[in-house]
Amino acid sequence: MASRRSIVVLAVTAAAVGATTEAVPAAGAGRTAGDLLTGWTLLACGAWGLALHPRFSDNSIVYLSYSGPGDGGVSTELMRAKLGATRLEDAKVIFRQEPKTTGGIHFGGRIVFDRAGFLYLTLGERGQMQRAQVPGNHHGSVIRLHDDGRVPADNPFVGKSDWKPEKFDLGHRNMQGAAFHPQTAMLWTHEHGPQGGDEINVIRAGTNYGWPVITYGANYGTGTKIGEGTHKAGMAQPLYYWVPSIAPSGMAFYTGDRFPKWKGNLFIGALRDEMLVRLVLDGEKVVKEERLLKGVLGRIRDVRNGPDGYIYLLTDENNGVMARLEP
Repeated sequence: MASRRSIVVLAVTAAAVGATTEAVPAAGAGRTAGDLLTGWTLLACGAWGLALHPRFSDNSIVYLSYSGPGDGGVSTELMRAKLGATRLEDAKVIFRQEPKTTGGIHFGGRIVFDRAGFLYLTLGERGQMQRAQVPGNHHGSVIRLHDDGRVPADNPFVGKSDWKPEKFDLGHRNMQGAAFHPQTAMLWTHEHGPQGGDEINVIRAGTNYGWPVITYGANYGTGTKIGEGTHKAGMAQPLYYWVPSIAPSGMAFYTGDRFPKWKGNLFIGALRDEMLVRLVLDGEKVVKEERLLKGVLGRIRDVRNGPDGYIYLLTDENNGVMARLEP
């Protein structure tokens, strides 16, 4: 039971997650991450994701996703940099979501690597739902790249007229969780639905996940139907969905030994009701859901399976915390 678990608060953040760049000094020779981020991240909705290169111990390379301004507005960008002694060095933007648009919502921004070293970046549709079905932009898609930003030759839309070659799929609203299954090596994501219809999907190359043509959500306020319903030929159904919404954020498969009964379970943070959701799986089917820590820590923004076997949680309150869940 959740009441028998121990929660250790490890750190208190200075502000909401993604709303500070103070840890990245902009002074000194060369172009640093601070040069790219300082001064506009608060206005443009901040930083979204951080990931280490699969060979980080050898090359010290890190990746950050953030909302970057430019002609036409703001969009998610991906930066690659080297972690130096006191700052990020040799910062280079290796991907920009196109086109840039106005508004401050639905950036996505989760970064994960597969076993072959390919990089995947989740992108929201920036609050302009119809863009999720447009081949010629990146909105509402998972993006697949080489570690230096090059487009893999086997991406599903490479060579197709009017398609962005970086796209791996299409038809998403706002994915804020991504993790590879430890046994199947398939990419799983989750995304926010509108007033219901939060989804978990297993990502397959070239698949259309339907937003906004199909959804289990509804228009805010009125509750009226969005799109054509919940099913349509040629569009994938979610593996799992929530009505009403839980506002999912962050996800991790548990592979440690500290909680042996939880091994193989999927953990998801939830902003609404401030909780941690545990899902028991049978292949690509959810057979049980348990809601933990409701109202205990605050809005859980991210969930990580630590190398020490503990589960780590991050909240995005003004006085947010990093916490470790222990048996």
